[in-house]
Amino acid sequence: MLDKERIIEVKIEGLILDPMTNMPIVLLKNLEGNKALPIWVGVYEANAIASVLEDISTPRPLTHELINNILSGMRVNVERVVVNDLRENTFYALIFLMQNGSLVKIDSRPSDAIAIALRHKAPIFVSEKVFEDAKVVDLEDQESLKNMEKKNLKDWLDNLSPKDFV
Repeated sequence: MLDKERIIEVKIEGLILDPMTNMPIVLLKNLEGNKALPIWVGVYEANAIASVLEDISTPRPLTHELINNILSGMRVNVERVVVNDLRENTFYALIFLMQNGSLVKIDSRPSDAIAIALRHKAPIFVSEKVFEDAKVVDLEDQESLKNMEKKNLKDWLDNLSPKDFV
């Protein structure tokens, strides 16, 4: 847990494309409501997230699989990840690792933290303050969804090519 700050567990609601920039967005939905936090991510990070969600394997380990293999080999457990801050339109995250009873916090980009959490089946959280400060999407508000031009994960994956995974 972050010191005295309340954190909210989220799940990945989906990957969509920003209609203006064609940049990927990961939508993190709070488990106890209908709000989703959109976080713009890079194409490679979106591919890393999508490959886990769709159970796509690569012939050789890519960066996030390599990190997963290192952590597993060292018997380090990913306890959770927390999107813990938003400064100047940039999100920040922490990866909480447990090794031999010691908890270590590692600074990370949210996209990398999410990709690693998915590979370790670790829970993903967002600090309540980030939810309050960020522009969130109301998933029950049809206008909000229309503005996001929501695309489903299958559409995202259908447009990937093998070179996106190299």
